[in-house]
Amino acid sequence: MTKQDELTVKISAKFQPHFLAIENESHMHSSGRGDASHFKIVLVSDFFEGMRKVARHQAVYQLLNDDLEGGIHALALHLYTQAEWQQAGERFPRSPTCAGVGQ
Repeated sequence: MTKQDELTVKISAKFQPHFLAIENESHMHSSGRGDASHFKIVLVSDFFEGMRKVARHQAVYQLLNDDLEGGIHALALHLYTQAEWQQAGERFPRSPTCAGVGQ
């Protein structure tokens, strides 16, 4: 099972998402930390109702703490309630390429 698959299983079990997209963006970074070190997570869940953005991020980081200590270097988190997701047009921002990539 890939790291991306592992993240999908963990996040799905905890947050029961209406929408979940996990992208491995390691190839876009020059950190030298491997091919499973940078991920973008887009998560739409009722779990986030009434929560501030900081608390949402803390909940995801708490769930993935072992992964962060075991090789994941960075997470780009886009966390929405269903209403926020609809208001955003069910779209999320593109990630920039790391400054050192391709130079």
